[in-house]
Amino acid sequence: MRVGIDFGTSYSAAAAVVDGKVELIRFGDACQFRTAVFFPEQVPNPDDFRLTPALAAQVESIVRAARMQQARGPDAQLRRDAIRVVRRQWMEEQARTAAASIADFQSALFGEEAVEAYLEEGTGHLIESPKSMLGYRLDPPVRKVIVSIAAHILEHIRLTATRQLGVPVREAVIGRPVEFRSSMGVAGGAQALELLREAAAMAGFDDVSFLEEPAAAAMHYHLGLAERQDTLIVDIGGGTTDLAHAELGGGLPPVVHRSWGLPRGGADLDVGVNLHGFMPLFGRDASAVPAHHYVEAASVHILPKQREFRRQDYRRVEEPYGSRLRALQRPGATTRLNRLAERIKIELGGAEHSEAALGFIESGLAVAVGQDDFLQASQDFLQRLRQLLERARADMAGTPASLFLTGGS
Repeated sequence: MRVGIDFGTSYSAAAAVVDGKVELIRFGDACQFRTAVFFPEQVPNPDDFRLTPALAAQVESIVRAARMQQARGPDAQLRRDAIRVVRRQWMEEQARTAAASIADFQSALFGEEAVEAYLEEGTGHLIESPKSMLGYRLDPPVRKVIVSIAAHILEHIRLTATRQLGVPVREAVIGRPVEFRSSMGVAGGAQALELLREAAAMAGFDDVSFLEEPAAAAMHYHLGLAERQDTLIVDIGGGTTDLAHAELGGGLPPVVHRSWGLPRGGADLDVGVNLHGFMPLFGRDASAVPAHHYVEAASVHILPKQREFRRQDYRRVEEPYGSRLRALQRPGATTRLNRLAERIKIELGGAEHSEAALGFIESGLAVAVGQDDFLQASQDFLQRLRQLLERARADMAGTPASLFLTGGS
């Protein structure tokens, strides 16, 4: 059995054709789930190292061995060297434990359940939007972890589909953006597809093909058109925005002439709401804290930026901003803030104002965001979208008969 998979930056979904009809795969009560996975084990943090009695005994043993070998240097230097050795061994053991947890599919939670477990437990490891990292330069250990996490998500989809359909699911068509988020240009897109193939194989798929997401949307629109029509598909997703120019309908095969891509989407709107609506409460534009610290705090989908934010020392930042920033560094706080930004973005699609309580940062703290604020926060994305549409219009011979707008955003 073959399924179609929308492996999205923010949400993922799947469907299959059964007896000539499309059947959506259900994940609990919904036909999609947040692209997030939670592993109970905490990924090792060097700052967590403490000399327990057992580790202190190891240090003393190394120091005694160094003395017996007539190692040069004062005892203080020998002890520092010994602590470095024990600390490295401790990190390696912690990494092995975390890797074993990530390798254990049974311990993983997915979607909103994953986020809730992470926020409730305050430990463990939450990965959101692994798709957004596939096109970036990755060190071998990080590459292995990202592929493993993508494989977990794809296996979750495959097993869920197998249970629902009652037959083994071993083949998949996976949607892909026209242009992946990447730090390596075209090479980043090629790497992303390579990693997805690897992850799909690990997830138990024997055969995998890829289809550009706007082309997939064009197929959906095509089935409902009685007459032939020249159409522009606009697919605004969580991580990317894609366009496709196609001839559809009329009982003839669909023809996709050209596609265009922008590695920006709804997640960037969330970051905009976060920066413009929330971060002034943390001192943005009103304190000496560098502007990039706020970008790092808001970029919950980029793990290196999150780690960099948590390393900062805000003890000397003027109040109330210093204490609020320190509260934002607590485990799960940036995730909570991002979820509120996403909710406000959605609500402002149909309301003039939206509010959110930030009691997890400071008692009584709250924020109110209006549509004007949202438009200001969205200017960068809107400008890039405008440029993409202008590029498509310049490349097309004429004005399309229709525009089909789709995507989670």
